Amino acid sequence: MDPVPDEPTPEGKGRGAERAFSVRNYGMNTWGDLFNARQKLALITFVDKVREAHKKMMDDGMDEEYAKAVASYLALGINRLATYLVVLTRWRSDILSFERAFDRQALPMIWDYGEVSPFSDARGQWDLESMLEAISHLSTIHIPATISQSTATSLPYPNNNFDAIITDPPYYDNVPYSYLSDFFYVWLKRSIGHLYPDLFATPLTPKNEEIVAYSNKEGGFEEGKKYFEDMLKKSFKEIYRVLKPNGVSVIVYAHKSVAGWETLVNSLLDSGLVVSGAWPIHTEMKARLRASESAALASSIYMVARKAQKLPIGFYNEVKQELKKHLNNKLDQIWNEGISGADFFISAIGSAIEVFGKYERVIDDEGNVARANRFLEDIRKIVTDYAVKQVLHNGFAVEIKPMTRFYVLWRWAYGDKVVEFDEARKLGQSVGLDVAQEWNKGFISKEKEFIEVLGPEDRKPDDLENSKELIDVLHKVLLLWKKGKSEEIATILRDTGYGKSDVFYRVAQAISESLPNGNGEKKLLEGFLAGKERIVKETMREAGQRRLFE
Repeated sequence: MDPVPDEPTPEGKGRGAERAFSVRNYGMNTWGDLFNARQKLALITFVDKVREAHKKMMDDGMDEEYAKAVASYLALGINRLATYLVVLTRWRSDILSFERAFDRQALPMIWDYGEVSPFSDARGQWDLESMLEAISHLSTIHIPATISQSTATSLPYPNNNFDAIITDPPYYDNVPYSYLSDFFYVWLKRSIGHLYPDLFATPLTPKNEEIVAYSNKEGGFEEGKKYFEDMLKKSFKEIYRVLKPNGVSVIVYAHKSVAGWETLVNSLLDSGLVVSGAWPIHTEMKARLRASESAALASSIYMVARKAQKLPIGFYNEVKQELKKHLNNKLDQIWNEGISGADFFISAIGSAIEVFGKYERVIDDEGNVARANRFLEDIRKIVTDYAVKQVLHNGFAVEIKPMTRFYVLWRWAYGDKVVEFDEARKLGQSVGLDVAQEWNKGFISKEKEFIEVLGPEDRKPDDLENSKELIDVLHKVLLLWKKGKSEEIATILRDTGYGKSDVFYRVAQAISESLPNGNGEKKLLEGFLAGKERIVKETMREAGQRRLFE
């Protein structure tokens, strides 16, 4: 094979690949195109030396498996180096260091890259010390591990075999795992492919059996979604089969979309496993690039599932009441633990599975089986009502109309980030708002498949004129406050009746508390609220003068 990887980069036909790779738009059509000439020379030289090292060990009579292990670790070291020795390395001017190509689960274009010298003391050097430290630590464990390669839908183990099974299944359509793996696969194939011929028999990583919700096959995304749910169900059934009767399984999941959870929950319901507990655990770095660009989750949900006997049939109305009671207790606990925003909604879903997942099936009065999508709608409404009361500090939640409730919830859940349309639509449904009818009419803006909620400075003036909607009045007041027009503010608050309304200022305070420091809207809100007493007095004075002249 060519020493420089000539295998093609993803063409972006599948939804996951298209979203994660932009390099092909800039002529990087092979994996070798991701490296400049100097980087290619360095990497193919290191690859060649790994093969030479393995040959030398064998010539010197070393144990075959030992030589194979050493060569494998060396090859992994080259793979680690390749994430820095590539034209997608990002230079961090704030800390004067390099960020490897995979600082998130994608390969975006980098316009001005930093190049690492593998022989320098800079970050990104080909430093095996951390790998050696890990190997040294693990070698003190005298119980050997058995590693096997197989598909999750057909495990090579007998029934009732394991005390515990811990799994972190694919996150719906979030990550194109196999395509990202190709970056490493092409170099491993060249360094140690001859030592593992069965693992490197294909030009690139196998993709036909990958359990993800995007698909290059006929049927597109919908077919991919169905495939994901079917395969996940088979995987969970395999876990049920190989788990001991008194065993425990831990399933980690962290997808923010309702569609992603819907497929997971349906798969769990059909597997026979019963979720007996669920907890949100912070697993992600707040400063990661992904978190700064969109409403990424900071938590993963850890669900404990057992091989327990399910209850036969639950009736929907009764289960719904049981669900509401369970969630109201659980939400207090989650809130007090500091879980907020999008993580709060997802944590509630994980907890709710404990209730309706313990029944063989749940049917309504008409005999229809209630599936995950129906319960998720109920969960979101319960969580929405709870969140609005908490965000407004238990005040006046019922007085707020759907538009303002949506705005308050959005700022609390997502801040100033963009969110996929389906997730925004679900949030709108929970407060009785049709997002599809509202975008580009007011503060809801849609671009491609993403929804953004606009702050006051991004609103169209015509949308604010003569509106009595609380959020519109608040935005207009903030713009007037920025211009120092206190008299006009007093007039608007007097005419709309919000000048003496505690709910108006409670909403303003809630939005301010939800936004990050440095946000423009937050600064306007803080300034406006700081002068609240003066504004109220001015409004009262104007109202008094009007009554006098009337």
